[in-house]
Amino acid sequence: MDISKYALFADVADTGNFTKSGERMGYTQPGVSHILKAMEAEFGFPLFVRTKQGVVPTHNAKAILPLVRQLLSVNEQLEQTISSLNGLTTGHLTIASFASIGRSWLPTVIHSYQQSYPGIEIELLEGGTDDIVGWVENSRADFGLLSKWNVDSLEWIRLYEDPLMAILPKDMDMNGRKSFPIKAMADKPFVISAEGVDYDIHQVLKETGIEPDIRFSSMDDHVVISMVANNLGISILPNLVIGNARAQIQALPLDPGFSRELGIGIRSFSSLSPAAQQFITFIQDQVSTFEKA
Repeated sequence: MDISKYALFADVADTGNFTKSGERMGYTQPGVSHILKAMEAEFGFPLFVRTKQGVVPTHNAKAILPLVRQLLSVNEQLEQTISSLNGLTTGHLTIASFASIGRSWLPTVIHSYQQSYPGIEIELLEGGTDDIVGWVENSRADFGLLSKWNVDSLEWIRLYEDPLMAILPKDMDMNGRKSFPIKAMADKPFVISAEGVDYDIHQVLKETGIEPDIRFSSMDDHVVISMVANNLGISILPNLVIGNARAQIQALPLDPGFSRELGIGIRSFSSLSPAAQQFITFIQDQVSTFEKA
């Protein structure tokens, strides 16, 4: 089986551009067109249609794309297993992650991992919960690093409890308080992370029955922080998300306290490639140092 044509098909579905996929995979633009036309003749239906924004998969192409990704994932698993049995470690690993995890944990883990396994090529995908779950389910990513809410379709490996914090304008007078009563958020101007990107904040508000005055919603946590910093409202964000932004805002623990459970979402343990298994061990070791600190 010529697996490379399937890899090219999946890549064009990602990039929406024949030339870009050709450059990424070592084909000329005419070469890409030739391969895809041959696939269309073999399958009996068109794979892509041209739009002003690029090429997009046809309805039939979208129907087979998840199966093609599964095929590529199994092939990668096979090649890595053979490589490991021969005492070599080569392959490709695609990791889908929250931006906050990408900023805080992954650089250290990847550096350490590549010291031991320099032959593994790592690709990172950044998105919200719905994005990551979709990428893992459709075999676009080997596994996802995200929070536990709304990932019931995936097997779960727990990593870390990340406290949720009230974020407030820098000049808001807290009268020396060391925490922020969540009940005090009722009816207050509020900036919220978009549902689908983050479910944890929405779940906290639902559990407590608190109804703030939601003024703005954003898919970007940095935008939420900037809006709070400019006195457009208050918000709740995970501690890991806030990071170095404490110079712009106040961040106080919630009263009562809440947290999000961060972990690894996978299709199944049996589907993990050797490279994915090795990386998961590395990130578990790294995160365990945070919990001991």
